[in-house]
Amino acid sequence: MSTSNRVYIARLAGVAVFDPNGDQVGRVRDAVARMRPTQRPPEVVGLVAEMPMRRRIFLSINRITSIDPDAVVLGSGTLNLRRFEKRPNELLVLQELLDRRVQLDTGQSGSVVDVAMESSRSGEWSLSRVAVREQTGRLTRRGHLHQVDWDRVRGLGVVGDNRGTANLLAVLEDMRPADLANALQDLPDTRRNEMAAALDDERLADVLSELPERDQVEILAALDRQRAADVLEEMEPDDAADLLNELPPPEQDVLLDLMEPDEADPVRQLLRYASGTAGSVMTSEPVILPPDATVAEALARIREEQISPAVAAQVFVARAPLTTPTGRYLGMAHFQRLLREPPADLLGGIVVNDIDPLHTSTPLPEITRRMATYDMVSMPVVDRNNRLVGAVTVDDVLDHSLPRDWRDRDAASPPATDDGTLDGDDE
Repeated sequence: MSTSNRVYIARLAGVAVFDPNGDQVGRVRDAVARMRPTQRPPEVVGLVAEMPMRRRIFLSINRITSIDPDAVVLGSGTLNLRRFEKRPNELLVLQELLDRRVQLDTGQSGSVVDVAMESSRSGEWSLSRVAVREQTGRLTRRGHLHQVDWDRVRGLGVVGDNRGTANLLAVLEDMRPADLANALQDLPDTRRNEMAAALDDERLADVLSELPERDQVEILAALDRQRAADVLEEMEPDDAADLLNELPPPEQDVLLDLMEPDEADPVRQLLRYASGTAGSVMTSEPVILPPDATVAEALARIREEQISPAVAAQVFVARAPLTTPTGRYLGMAHFQRLLREPPADLLGGIVVNDIDPLHTSTPLPEITRRMATYDMVSMPVVDRNNRLVGAVTVDDVLDHSLPRDWRDRDAASPPATDDGTLDGDDE
Protein backbone atom coordinates (compact mmCIF):
# COMPACT_ATOMS: atom_id res chain seq x y z
CA MET A 1 0.00 0.00 0.00
CA SER A 2 1.41 3.38 -0.99
CA THR A 3 0.51 5.67 1.88
CA SER A 4 1.76 7.39 4.99
CA ASN A 5 2.51 5.07 7.88
CA ARG A 6 0.21 7.12 10.16
CA VAL A 7 -3.10 8.69 9.13
CA TYR A 8 -5.37 10.85 11.29
CA ILE A 9 -8.89 9.69 10.57
CA ALA A 10 -10.83 12.95 11.02
CA ARG A 11 -8.69 14.40 8.23
CA LEU A 12 -9.90 11.63 5.93
CA ALA A 13 -13.58 12.54 6.36
CA GLY A 14 -14.92 13.67 3.00
CA VAL A 15 -11.87 12.54 1.02
CA ALA A 16 -12.78 11.09 -2.38
CA VAL A 17 -12.48 7.33 -3.02
CA PHE A 18 -11.37 6.24 -6.51
CA ASP A 19 -11.39 2.88 -8.27
CA PRO A 20 -8.30 1.64 -10.18
CA ASN A 21 -9.56 3.41 -13.35
CA GLY A 22 -9.59 6.77 -11.62
CA ASP A 23 -13.38 7.01 -11.36
CA GLN A 24 -14.74 8.37 -8.10
CA VAL A 25 -16.95 5.88 -6.28
CA GLY A 26 -17.70 7.81 -3.10
CA ARG A 27 -16.27 9.70 -0.14
CA VAL A 28 -14.83 8.54 3.17
CA ARG A 29 -17.18 9.01 6.12
CA ASP A 30 -15.58 6.91 8.91
CA ALA A 31 -13.19 4.12 9.81
CA VAL A 32 -14.15 0.73 11.25
CA ALA A 33 -12.02 -0.74 14.03
CA ARG A 34 -12.38 -4.16 15.63
CA MET A 35 -11.98 -4.39 19.39
CA ARG A 36 -9.52 -7.03 20.65
CA PRO A 37 -9.82 -9.17 23.77
CA THR A 38 -6.28 -8.18 24.83
CA GLN A 39 -4.99 -4.71 25.75
CA ARG A 40 -3.74 -4.17 22.21
CA PRO A 41 -5.24 -1.17 20.36
CA PRO A 42 -8.24 -1.94 18.10
CA GLU A 43 -7.47 -3.25 14.64
CA VAL A 44 -8.66 -1.07 11.72
CA VAL A 45 -10.48 -3.38 9.32
CA GLY A 46 -11.75 -0.86 6.78
CA LEU A 47 -13.34 2.45 5.90
CA VAL A 48 -16.96 3.44 5.47
CA ALA A 49 -17.61 5.23 2.18
CA GLU A 50 -20.74 6.96 1.00
CA MET A 51 -21.79 6.29 -2.58
CA PRO A 52 -23.41 9.15 -4.53
CA MET A 53 -27.20 8.89 -4.19
CA ARG A 54 -26.86 5.42 -2.69
CA ARG A 55 -25.80 4.23 0.72
CA ARG A 56 -22.83 3.75 2.97
CA ILE A 57 -20.71 0.73 2.15
CA PHE A 58 -17.75 -1.04 3.72
CA LEU A 59 -14.31 -0.90 2.09
CA SER A 60 -11.97 -3.55 3.43
CA ILE A 61 -8.57 -2.17 4.37
CA ASN A 62 -7.07 -4.96 2.25
CA ARG A 63 -8.75 -3.52 -0.86
CA ILE A 64 -7.17 -0.09 -0.39
CA THR A 65 -3.91 0.50 -2.25
CA SER A 66 -3.31 4.13 -1.33
CA ILE A 67 -4.39 6.55 1.39
CA ASP A 68 -3.41 10.18 0.90
CA PRO A 69 -4.80 13.50 2.23
CA ASP A 70 -6.56 14.08 -1.10
CA ALA A 71 -7.62 10.60 -2.22
CA VAL A 72 -8.16 6.98 -1.25
CA VAL A 73 -7.54 4.53 -4.09
CA LEU A 74 -8.95 1.02 -4.32
CA GLY A 75 -7.31 -2.00 -5.91
CA SER A 76 -8.93 -4.22 -8.50
CA GLY A 77 -11.71 -6.60 -7.64
CA THR A 78 -15.42 -6.58 -6.98
CA LEU A 79 -17.05 -3.91 -4.86
CA ASN A 80 -19.60 -4.91 -2.26
CA LEU A 81 -22.43 -2.36 -2.42
CA ARG A 82 -24.50 -3.82 0.38
CA ARG A 83 -25.42 -1.33 3.05
CA PHE A 84 -22.79 -1.20 5.81
CA GLU A 85 -23.92 -2.52 9.18
CA LYS A 86 -21.66 -2.38 12.20
CA ARG A 87 -20.98 -5.66 13.98
CA PRO A 88 -21.14 -5.98 17.78
CA ASN A 89 -17.37 -5.96 18.32
CA GLU A 90 -16.71 -3.08 15.93
CA LEU A 91 -16.17 0.60 16.58
CA LEU A 92 -16.97 3.52 14.25
CA VAL A 93 -14.06 5.77 15.09
CA LEU A 94 -15.42 9.22 14.23
CA GLN A 95 -19.00 8.55 15.23
CA GLU A 96 -18.17 6.96 18.57
CA LEU A 97 -14.88 8.49 19.73
CA LEU A 98 -14.88 12.16 18.74
CA ASP A 99 -15.65 14.36 21.75
CA ARG A 100 -15.33 11.37 24.10
CA ARG A 101 -14.40 12.52 27.59
CA VAL A 102 -11.19 10.72 28.53
CA GLN A 103 -8.32 10.87 31.02
CA LEU A 104 -4.61 10.69 30.30
CA ASP A 105 -2.33 8.52 32.40
CA THR A 106 -0.87 11.75 33.80
CA GLY A 107 -4.24 12.53 35.40
CA GLN A 108 -5.26 15.29 32.98
CA SER A 109 -8.76 15.06 31.51
CA GLY A 110 -9.95 16.23 28.11
CA SER A 111 -11.91 15.28 25.01
CA VAL A 112 -10.88 13.37 21.90
CA VAL A 113 -10.45 15.54 18.78
CA ASP A 114 -8.85 12.98 16.45
CA VAL A 115 -7.55 9.40 16.31
CA ALA A 116 -4.66 8.13 14.20
CA MET A 117 -4.38 4.74 12.59
CA GLU A 118 -0.99 3.26 11.82
CA SER A 119 0.25 0.30 9.80
CA SER A 120 2.74 -2.27 11.00
CA ARG A 121 5.42 -3.95 8.90
CA SER A 122 3.03 -6.84 8.31
CA GLY A 123 0.48 -4.45 6.81
CA GLU A 124 -1.95 -4.57 9.73
CA TRP A 125 -3.57 -1.25 10.63
CA SER A 126 -4.50 -0.35 14.19
CA LEU A 127 -5.50 2.70 16.17
CA SER A 128 -2.23 4.03 17.51
CA ARG A 129 -2.43 7.66 18.64
CA VAL A 130 -5.12 9.87 20.16
CA ALA A 131 -5.30 13.66 19.99
CA VAL A 132 -6.82 14.92 23.24
CA ARG A 133 -7.73 18.54 23.95
CA GLU A 134 -7.11 19.28 27.63
CA GLN A 135 -9.96 20.85 29.58
CA THR A 136 -9.16 24.25 31.07
CA GLY A 137 -12.44 25.22 32.72
CA ARG A 138 -12.25 28.60 30.95
CA LEU A 139 -14.54 29.43 28.03
CA THR A 140 -12.10 31.91 26.51
CA ARG A 141 -9.07 29.63 26.39
CA ARG A 142 -8.47 26.43 24.49
CA GLY A 143 -6.68 23.70 26.37
CA HIS A 144 -3.36 22.21 25.36
CA LEU A 145 -3.53 19.52 22.66
CA HIS A 146 -1.89 16.23 23.64
CA GLN A 147 -1.02 13.58 21.04
CA VAL A 148 -0.38 10.37 22.93
CA ASP A 149 -0.31 6.62 22.41
CA TRP A 150 -3.62 4.77 22.57
CA ASP A 151 -2.69 2.90 25.76
CA ARG A 152 -2.02 6.17 27.61
CA VAL A 153 -5.68 7.18 27.41
CA ARG A 154 -8.38 5.90 29.75
CA GLY A 155 -12.01 5.79 28.74
CA LEU A 156 -11.67 4.59 25.14
CA GLY A 157 -12.66 0.96 25.65
CA VAL A 158 -16.39 1.35 26.35
CA VAL A 159 -18.68 3.36 24.13
CA GLY A 160 -20.76 5.71 26.27
CA ASP A 161 -24.12 7.29 25.56
CA ASN A 162 -23.28 10.82 26.61
CA ARG A 163 -20.74 11.81 23.97
CA GLY A 164 -20.58 15.40 22.78
CA THR A 165 -21.28 16.42 19.22
CA ALA A 166 -19.06 19.43 18.51
CA ASN A 167 -16.16 17.59 16.87
CA LEU A 168 -18.41 15.31 14.83
CA LEU A 169 -20.30 18.37 13.60
CA ALA A 170 -16.99 19.97 12.67
CA VAL A 171 -16.15 16.92 10.55
CA LEU A 172 -19.55 17.06 8.82
CA GLU A 173 -19.95 20.83 8.52
CA ASP A 174 -18.87 21.05 4.86
CA MET A 175 -21.33 18.38 3.70
CA ARG A 176 -24.22 19.28 1.46
CA PRO A 177 -27.56 19.09 3.30
CA ALA A 178 -28.49 15.88 1.45
CA ASP A 179 -25.19 14.21 2.43
CA LEU A 180 -25.54 15.33 6.04
CA ALA A 181 -29.09 13.96 6.05
CA ASN A 182 -27.71 10.61 4.89
CA ALA A 183 -25.10 10.71 7.64
CA LEU A 184 -27.77 11.37 10.28
CA GLN A 185 -29.74 8.35 9.11
CA ASP A 186 -26.78 6.13 9.99
CA LEU A 187 -26.70 7.30 13.61
CA PRO A 188 -28.65 5.81 16.52
CA ASP A 189 -31.84 7.78 17.23
CA THR A 190 -30.49 9.45 20.37
CA ARG A 191 -27.23 10.47 18.68
CA ARG A 192 -29.10 11.67 15.58
CA ASN A 193 -31.39 13.88 17.68
CA GLU A 194 -28.39 15.32 19.56
CA MET A 195 -26.68 16.15 16.29
CA ALA A 196 -29.82 17.73 14.84
CA ALA A 197 -30.41 19.82 17.96
CA ALA A 198 -26.82 21.13 17.77
CA LEU A 199 -27.28 22.49 14.22
CA ASP A 200 -28.36 26.09 13.81
CA ASP A 201 -31.94 26.72 12.67
CA GLU A 202 -31.11 27.38 9.01
CA ARG A 203 -28.83 24.36 8.65
CA LEU A 204 -31.30 22.08 10.40
CA ALA A 205 -34.11 23.35 8.16
CA ASP A 206 -32.07 22.46 5.06
CA VAL A 207 -31.23 19.00 6.43
CA LEU A 208 -34.83 18.22 7.47
CA SER A 209 -35.95 18.90 3.90
CA GLU A 210 -33.65 16.07 2.75
CA LEU A 211 -34.80 13.46 5.29
CA PRO A 212 -37.64 10.90 5.05
CA GLU A 213 -40.90 12.09 6.60
CA ARG A 214 -40.54 9.65 9.51
CA ASP A 215 -37.15 11.06 10.51
CA GLN A 216 -38.34 14.64 10.04
CA VAL A 217 -41.21 14.08 12.45
CA GLU A 218 -39.04 12.33 15.06
CA ILE A 219 -36.39 15.06 15.03
CA LEU A 220 -39.00 17.82 15.19
CA ALA A 221 -40.72 16.06 18.10
CA ALA A 222 -37.41 15.91 20.00
CA LEU A 223 -37.09 19.71 19.90
CA ASP A 224 -38.98 21.98 22.21
CA ARG A 225 -41.96 23.53 20.44
CA GLN A 226 -40.55 27.04 20.12
CA ARG A 227 -37.32 25.70 18.57
CA ALA A 228 -39.41 23.53 16.23
CA ALA A 229 -41.40 26.60 15.16
CA ASP A 230 -38.17 28.54 14.57
CA VAL A 231 -36.84 25.76 12.32
CA LEU A 232 -40.11 25.63 10.38
CA GLU A 233 -39.76 29.37 9.75
CA GLU A 234 -36.39 28.74 8.09
CA MET A 235 -37.80 26.08 5.76
CA GLU A 236 -39.28 26.84 2.36
CA PRO A 237 -43.05 27.20 2.84
CA ASP A 238 -43.81 24.14 0.71
CA ASP A 239 -41.30 21.99 2.64
CA ALA A 240 -42.71 23.25 5.95
CA ALA A 241 -46.23 22.45 4.78
CA ASP A 242 -45.19 18.93 3.73
CA LEU A 243 -43.67 18.33 7.17
CA LEU A 244 -46.67 19.74 9.05
CA ASN A 245 -48.94 17.51 6.98
CA GLU A 246 -47.31 14.55 8.73
CA LEU A 247 -48.43 15.84 12.15
CA PRO A 248 -51.87 15.65 13.79
CA PRO A 249 -53.97 18.82 13.16
CA PRO A 250 -53.80 19.97 16.81
CA GLU A 251 -49.98 19.86 16.72
CA GLN A 252 -50.00 21.70 13.37
CA ASP A 253 -52.04 24.50 14.93
CA VAL A 254 -49.74 24.82 17.94
CA LEU A 255 -46.60 25.13 15.80
CA LEU A 256 -48.23 27.52 13.33
CA ASP A 257 -49.34 29.75 16.20
CA LEU A 258 -45.76 29.85 17.52
CA MET A 259 -44.39 30.90 14.12
CA GLU A 260 -44.18 34.55 13.10
CA PRO A 261 -47.45 35.46 11.29
CA ASP A 262 -45.74 36.44 8.02
CA GLU A 263 -43.92 33.09 8.00
CA ALA A 264 -46.95 31.03 9.03
CA ASP A 265 -49.47 32.57 6.61
CA PRO A 266 -48.04 31.09 3.36
CA VAL A 267 -47.71 27.71 5.07
CA ARG A 268 -51.34 27.81 6.23
CA GLN A 269 -52.39 28.63 2.67
CA LEU A 270 -50.51 25.64 1.24
CA LEU A 271 -52.06 23.32 3.80
CA ARG A 272 -55.52 24.16 2.42
CA TYR A 273 -54.87 22.64 -1.01
CA ALA A 274 -55.71 19.04 -1.83
CA SER A 275 -52.79 16.60 -1.86
CA GLY A 276 -51.34 15.85 -5.29
CA THR A 277 -52.37 19.17 -6.85
CA ALA A 278 -50.32 22.15 -8.02
CA GLY A 279 -51.47 24.06 -4.96
CA SER A 280 -50.04 21.44 -2.60
CA VAL A 281 -46.61 21.08 -4.27
CA MET A 282 -45.87 24.65 -5.35
CA THR A 283 -43.62 27.19 -3.71
CA SER A 284 -45.52 30.31 -2.71
CA GLU A 285 -42.43 32.52 -2.97
CA PRO A 286 -41.25 32.61 -6.61
CA VAL A 287 -39.41 35.61 -8.06
CA ILE A 288 -42.10 38.19 -8.91
CA LEU A 289 -41.54 41.63 -10.42
CA PRO A 290 -43.79 44.30 -11.97
CA PRO A 291 -43.86 44.94 -15.73
CA ASP A 292 -42.02 48.27 -15.35
CA ALA A 293 -39.01 46.61 -13.67
CA THR A 294 -35.88 46.47 -15.81
CA VAL A 295 -33.92 43.47 -17.02
CA ALA A 296 -31.04 44.62 -14.81
CA GLU A 297 -33.31 44.57 -11.75
CA ALA A 298 -34.50 41.07 -12.61
CA LEU A 299 -30.95 39.76 -13.01
CA ALA A 300 -29.94 41.33 -9.71
CA ARG A 301 -32.88 39.63 -8.01
CA ILE A 302 -32.14 36.11 -9.25
CA ARG A 303 -28.51 36.49 -8.18
CA GLU A 304 -29.59 36.57 -4.54
CA GLU A 305 -27.87 33.69 -2.74
CA GLN A 306 -30.92 32.43 -0.85
CA ILE A 307 -32.88 31.79 -4.06
CA SER A 308 -32.55 28.19 -5.26
CA PRO A 309 -31.47 27.51 -8.88
CA ALA A 310 -34.88 26.10 -9.81
CA VAL A 311 -36.70 29.19 -8.49
CA ALA A 312 -34.15 31.58 -10.04
CA ALA A 313 -34.61 30.06 -13.49
CA GLN A 314 -37.82 32.01 -14.10
CA VAL A 315 -39.00 35.53 -13.31
CA PHE A 316 -42.77 35.98 -13.13
CA VAL A 317 -44.36 39.30 -14.02
CA ALA A 318 -47.59 40.49 -12.40
CA ARG A 319 -49.48 43.60 -11.40
CA ALA A 320 -49.25 44.81 -7.82
CA PRO A 321 -49.38 43.52 -5.16
CA LEU A 322 -46.24 41.48 -5.78
CA THR A 323 -46.64 39.01 -2.91
CA THR A 324 -48.81 35.98 -3.52
CA PRO A 325 -51.64 36.15 -4.34
CA THR A 326 -50.54 38.93 -6.68
CA GLY A 327 -52.47 41.20 -8.96
CA ARG A 328 -53.20 39.98 -12.47
CA TYR A 329 -50.59 37.55 -13.79
CA LEU A 330 -48.97 38.81 -17.03
CA GLY A 331 -46.32 36.27 -18.01
CA MET A 332 -42.79 35.07 -17.34
CA ALA A 333 -39.21 35.57 -18.49
CA HIS A 334 -36.57 32.82 -18.41
CA PHE A 335 -33.18 33.88 -17.09
CA GLN A 336 -31.52 33.02 -20.43
CA ARG A 337 -33.84 35.51 -22.15
CA LEU A 338 -32.87 38.12 -19.57
CA LEU A 339 -29.18 37.56 -20.36
CA ARG A 340 -29.83 38.30 -24.05
CA GLU A 341 -31.74 41.56 -23.54
CA PRO A 342 -30.38 45.09 -22.92
CA PRO A 343 -30.23 45.75 -19.16
CA ALA A 344 -32.40 48.89 -19.42
CA ASP A 345 -35.29 47.15 -21.22
CA LEU A 346 -38.54 46.67 -19.29
CA LEU A 347 -39.84 43.22 -18.38
CA GLY A 348 -43.28 44.10 -19.76
CA GLY A 349 -41.80 44.10 -23.26
CA ILE A 350 -40.18 40.66 -23.11
CA VAL A 351 -42.59 38.52 -21.09
CA VAL A 352 -43.80 35.23 -22.55
CA ASN A 353 -47.48 34.40 -22.04
CA ASP A 354 -48.17 31.80 -24.74
CA ILE A 355 -48.06 28.89 -22.24
CA ASP A 356 -51.16 28.52 -20.12
CA PRO A 357 -50.38 28.64 -16.39
CA LEU A 358 -51.28 25.83 -14.02
CA HIS A 359 -54.24 26.14 -11.69
CA THR A 360 -54.15 25.24 -8.01
CA SER A 361 -56.27 22.15 -8.73
CA THR A 362 -54.12 20.82 -11.63
CA PRO A 363 -53.16 17.22 -10.73
CA LEU A 364 -49.53 16.11 -10.53
CA PRO A 365 -49.57 13.85 -13.66
CA GLU A 366 -50.81 16.79 -15.74
CA ILE A 367 -48.14 19.05 -14.25
CA THR A 368 -45.44 16.53 -15.12
CA ARG A 369 -46.74 16.13 -18.67
CA ARG A 370 -46.88 19.86 -19.34
CA MET A 371 -43.47 20.61 -17.87
CA ALA A 372 -41.95 17.83 -19.98
CA THR A 373 -43.80 19.00 -23.10
CA TYR A 374 -42.52 22.57 -22.84
CA ASP A 375 -39.11 21.76 -21.25
CA MET A 376 -39.95 23.98 -18.30
CA VAL A 377 -37.91 24.22 -15.11
CA SER A 378 -40.80 25.97 -13.36
CA MET A 379 -44.39 26.89 -14.19
CA PRO A 380 -46.71 29.55 -12.76
CA VAL A 381 -49.76 28.62 -10.71
CA VAL A 382 -52.77 30.95 -10.73
CA ASP A 383 -56.13 31.01 -8.99
CA ARG A 384 -59.55 31.42 -10.60
CA ASN A 385 -59.02 35.20 -10.75
CA ASN A 386 -55.76 34.81 -12.69
CA ARG A 387 -53.69 35.94 -9.72
CA LEU A 388 -50.26 34.34 -9.31
CA VAL A 389 -50.27 32.22 -6.14
CA GLY A 390 -47.03 30.31 -6.63
CA ALA A 391 -44.86 28.26 -8.98
CA VAL A 392 -44.20 24.55 -9.37
CA THR A 393 -40.50 23.81 -9.89
CA VAL A 394 -38.93 20.68 -11.30
CA ASP A 395 -37.58 19.68 -7.88
CA ASP A 396 -41.13 19.91 -6.48
CA VAL A 397 -42.31 17.53 -9.21
CA LEU A 398 -39.48 15.07 -8.57
CA ASP A 399 -40.06 15.08 -4.80
CA HIS A 400 -43.71 14.18 -5.23
CA SER A 401 -43.33 11.81 -8.21
CA LEU A 402 -40.74 9.48 -6.68
CA PRO A 403 -41.86 6.74 -4.26
CA ARG A 404 -42.75 8.11 -0.85
CA ASP A 405 -39.78 6.39 0.80
CA TRP A 406 -37.17 7.41 -1.78
CA ARG A 407 -35.18 9.36 0.82
CA ASP A 408 -35.11 6.40 3.20
CA ARG A 409 -31.71 4.75 2.98
CA ASP A 410 -33.12 1.52 4.39
CA ALA A 411 -35.62 1.29 1.53
CA ALA A 412 -33.15 2.02 -1.25
CA SER A 413 -31.38 -0.75 -3.09
CA PRO A 414 -28.24 -0.19 -5.18
CA PRO A 415 -28.60 -0.43 -8.95
CA ALA A 416 -26.77 -3.12 -10.85
CA THR A 417 -23.62 -2.25 -12.79
CA ASP A 418 -22.79 -3.35 -16.29
CA ASP A 419 -20.02 -5.66 -15.12
CA GLY A 420 -22.20 -7.34 -12.52
CA THR A 421 -19.90 -6.62 -9.58
CA LEU A 422 -22.53 -5.98 -6.93
CA ASP A 423 -22.32 -9.32 -5.22
CA GLY A 424 -18.67 -9.32 -4.28
CA ASP A 425 -17.89 -9.43 -0.57
CA ASP A 426 -15.08 -7.26 0.76
CA GLU A 427 -15.33 -8.53 4.31
